[in-house]
Amino acid sequence: MPAPRMYKTEAIVLRQRRFGEADRFLTVYTLAHGKMDVKARGVRKTTSRMSGHLQPLTRCMLSLAQGHVSDVVTGCETLESFQPLREDLERLSRALYTVELIDRMVPERVQGYPTYRLLTETLRRLAEADDQDQVLRFFEMRLVDQCGFRPDMDACVGCGSALEPVENFFAPLSGGAVCRGCVGGLTGTRVLSVNGLKVLRLLQRGSYNDVVRIRMDGELADEIERHLRSYVVTVLERDVNSAAFIERLRREGARQAVEV
Repeated sequence: MPAPRMYKTEAIVLRQRRFGEADRFLTVYTLAHGKMDVKARGVRKTTSRMSGHLQPLTRCMLSLAQGHVSDVVTGCETLESFQPLREDLERLSRALYTVELIDRMVPERVQGYPTYRLLTETLRRLAEADDQDQVLRFFEMRLVDQCGFRPDMDACVGCGSALEPVENFFAPLSGGAVCRGCVGGLTGTRVLSVNGLKVLRLLQRGSYNDVVRIRMDGELADEIERHLRSYVVTVLERDVNSAAFIERLRREGARQAVEV
């Protein structure tokens, strides 16, 4: 019987779950093979040398053996631990949100270097940036684009006419922005301000450096987050669990600020 095929691939660990008495199943996003589930044998034992290299939010080099059901980790080496994400709950909550979106939105075994690069760069930015929410907005817009769900922000999704620089509406269920003349009868629409439309277009077309140059007040930042979050939920057809973690931290931070 031939020996199982051995190979290596760079990967980011998205999540892990227990299996049996000492094993774990890992969901990883790999550079060469896209998202996949792999089995790590014995990593829950105190003597395991691999356990520390296979924590969620770790970029690592995996050595794998092809298995009948899932491939098996035979070795690993940490490439980036993104340690600042583990030392700050605000950063951690947003990093968990990014890997959950990758896990929910990206199909299995579909190689996608742009998405792998986007995830890697987003984790690095979250570890360093002062405004982590701005990092998330860029990530959300680029991820839905790369996964084939780009919202139409140029023309009305109802009549196809170019959007005027006036107050319009964002309709997640319809796939983009709509003008005043087409909003009647649509469900789940939200008002889209002139500046909101400009920012969403910049998130689609501009580079990350272009995006971080803009300064949004609290009201505009909240509007952009509502639009993109509702669109992500529409695409996934479900809530994003880690978004609740972010909201809870915000409420606790606001409460502490009031008490002080």
